[in-house]
Amino acid sequence: MSADLPPELESAVAELRRAISFVERRAINRSEVIKKIFCALLTREHVLLAARTGVGKSLLTNQIFAMFTGARIFRMQASKEQQPDTYFGALDLEELKKGRIIHNTEGSLVESQLGFIDEIFDANDYTLRALLTTLNERRLVRGIQDVASPIHTVIGAANYIRVTEITEAVLDRFLYKAVVEPDREPFFMYRISQQFVLHRGGIAQPEVTIPFETLKRLSNVVRGHDPNHSVKVPAEIMFFANLVLRHYESLLRRHRRQREQAGDAGKPEFYISPRTQAKSLDALRAIAVMNHRLEVEPDDVRKLPILLCTAGVREEREIFEKAHDTLRNHYTASHAFEQLNTMLELQDVLDRVHDKPELLEQPIAELAATPVRRSLLTWAREKLGIGETEPEHNRKLLTAYLESISPLTDEIRLLKMRLLDEVKHLYATDEPWV
Repeated sequence: MSADLPPELESAVAELRRAISFVERRAINRSEVIKKIFCALLTREHVLLAARTGVGKSLLTNQIFAMFTGARIFRMQASKEQQPDTYFGALDLEELKKGRIIHNTEGSLVESQLGFIDEIFDANDYTLRALLTTLNERRLVRGIQDVASPIHTVIGAANYIRVTEITEAVLDRFLYKAVVEPDREPFFMYRISQQFVLHRGGIAQPEVTIPFETLKRLSNVVRGHDPNHSVKVPAEIMFFANLVLRHYESLLRRHRRQREQAGDAGKPEFYISPRTQAKSLDALRAIAVMNHRLEVEPDDVRKLPILLCTAGVREEREIFEKAHDTLRNHYTASHAFEQLNTMLELQDVLDRVHDKPELLEQPIAELAATPVRRSLLTWAREKLGIGETEPEHNRKLLTAYLESISPLTDEIRLLKMRLLDEVKHLYATDEPWV
């Protein structure tokens, strides 16, 4: 049973869910995009909205920013003529005379928590390159100037995507992506017209806003930076999520190659970067917290399209669901989850022994979690004739126990090989250095 949220976090989640509902009533038929942006806010990541002119990218961004108080907001429309000082603040001329690049960051993106850059790909590559460190590391690093930035989330909007070496790096900083199409269904067109008349094309003023500190508090919990509360991601779910990511990447690549062969070429090879893979754990924790839990559950993995798939691109979600469901059904039917859990608990034992070599003097079974300890003891008595799994039998016990396992999937077979290598390395007393 997953742990429930403590009252103060439950209250914060309730506020955030009410804010999402409020924005959904103003931005008609944009629920998928809105949830994606709020997930980015929870994980302290950036969002890219791609759409043609006039579909409400700026309105949606301003409406979401209006739900929070106490945050500095930076807004800018990009253009090719702009230089980095547009975003970092004007250069200090006196310092420049001395040959030093120092920006006056007051009022700039560097001193803001939230940012909106419209038509971001209109910016020249030189300026985009300068933005990379600030977006990713939350620092301004220019010349001798090295300044920490409180940037939480930046939303970039674009009518088109310009592909260069620099823009590909920028795209990787915007982990959450959405394509916003104009609505042509009569009901949604009618509802949009209603909202336009009601608010004259502007944002709806919320009756209740959320202190930005509340969002930061939830974000710290989600990202593992809160000293009092943490969201648990069980090892087997973490391992399975990475399998789904790999399978999804493979299926989507194959799908796009087939489409290119049919004459629809032009998109670069699909790739899930190590950065995105690592940040998927934050997305899982955000999903758990917004569902009132402090532990990620297996079903949360199926909701990872909120990060991995471009909102508005149906084929990506369909292919992800196929990747997830195929693996989930296979692992469930073959009982591979139980085997995976056992082997990952053994990995945890090996990690602890590696960190504290003196634990080699204790029976390995004493260090394992209860189910693994029980199975190790039973197996040792039946197969090896070892009664209490004395320390001197540790290597023999672990090696023979792992070799006795018949892997139920290819991934578990590879995991078994890696664990056997780790046992061998752990007990090697005089390995050559190179």
